[in-house]
Amino acid sequence: MTYHAFLIKYAEIAIKGKNRTRFELMLIDQIKLALRRCSGRFTIDRMYGRIFVNAQSEYDYDEVVENLKLVFGIAGICPVVILPVVGLDELKKTTAEIFGQEYPDRNVTFKIHTRRLAKNYPLDSQEINAELGEAVLTAYPEAKVDVHEPQVMVTVEVRERIYIYSHTIPGPGGLPVGVGGKAMLLLSGGIDSPVAGWMCAKRGLRLDAVYFNAPPYTSERALQKVKDLAQIVSRYTGPIRLHNINFTEIQLYIYEKCPHDELTVIMRRYMMRIAQTLAKSADCDALITGESIGQVASQTVKALVCTDDVCEMPVFRPLIGFDKEEIITISKKIGAFETSILPYEDCCTIFVAKHPVTKPKLDVIRSHEQNLSEKIDEMFARAIETDEIIQIDRDGEKILKHREDAPVEQAE
Repeated sequence: MTYHAFLIKYAEIAIKGKNRTRFELMLIDQIKLALRRCSGRFTIDRMYGRIFVNAQSEYDYDEVVENLKLVFGIAGICPVVILPVVGLDELKKTTAEIFGQEYPDRNVTFKIHTRRLAKNYPLDSQEINAELGEAVLTAYPEAKVDVHEPQVMVTVEVRERIYIYSHTIPGPGGLPVGVGGKAMLLLSGGIDSPVAGWMCAKRGLRLDAVYFNAPPYTSERALQKVKDLAQIVSRYTGPIRLHNINFTEIQLYIYEKCPHDELTVIMRRYMMRIAQTLAKSADCDALITGESIGQVASQTVKALVCTDDVCEMPVFRPLIGFDKEEIITISKKIGAFETSILPYEDCCTIFVAKHPVTKPKLDVIRSHEQNLSEKIDEMFARAIETDEIIQIDRDGEKILKHREDAPVEQAE
């Protein structure tokens, strides 16, 4: 079967009222970016309630479909056969041929649904439905009509040309990347944070990301794992700027000066401070984390209160009510799970306390941070200076800013 175009269906965009045009145009921009990765030439037509991707040359069907399935905002992809405005006999013949090729088993129930937008066509929608249904039944007696719950819906749109399609390939849904602004993702090497980034991107957010490195306690393999995860997420989001921060000096100093049962909470507070500083410089409006209530000691409600205390901008936690199995299901769906479970350490696991506090008190945490004195401010500034910015997309990576590692003072 040779398809001449793909009808792009969207869902939520249709209810955006006066903003609908802006959402449609941003979706078209994302579709164009996806098509650049495909062989062949394409044009895009935007009609009311319809976006058509038209093939202008030969193309690889599977390649096009797989790339369109990564575009947030697309609810469904319908391969379309396009005809000139032909007479009824030719339309009946072609419709029956398409039905037979797309459903070789033919032992299915079906319904013909016609939209006659070109009012000069000699038959109305109901008459076309009846004629085409009869043509299919005549060609394939084993098929049956079911107008209420058909297994197959054959749609015919009579416009300036005639469009015929009968099956829908599910898209990822959501909103086009960019319509919701930009946010900074705290990206670790675990299962949760890539899923959190993917979920926020599905709501229209463009992503930057920050990774907290702790050399020599973490290895280059751990960093590579994070870059690989960013690349997986970038298949859906487009390029991601990954900020690689040397966090070792701050971690060692906190380890030396603060109670060990509060290490994780205080370290998280400094991660959030750094992430927020980077987010402001990158024109981000929010932070994103992969936290889920009660999953670990630093993710209890009281611990999250202590973490949010240092944040001025919103912190999005799309996984907050998910259990681990639900998160793993999405991780597998987006292709991140096998990378996420690779056994490379990250800075959150290196300095973890044996018995971390689960109900930290904010005033106690604040008072213990006073033990860090003004030296922590100097370390904070040095950590920001170590920022190595790597632009990552599905085709590879490019270093935009090289790092200068901060000196590390060993704890006594």
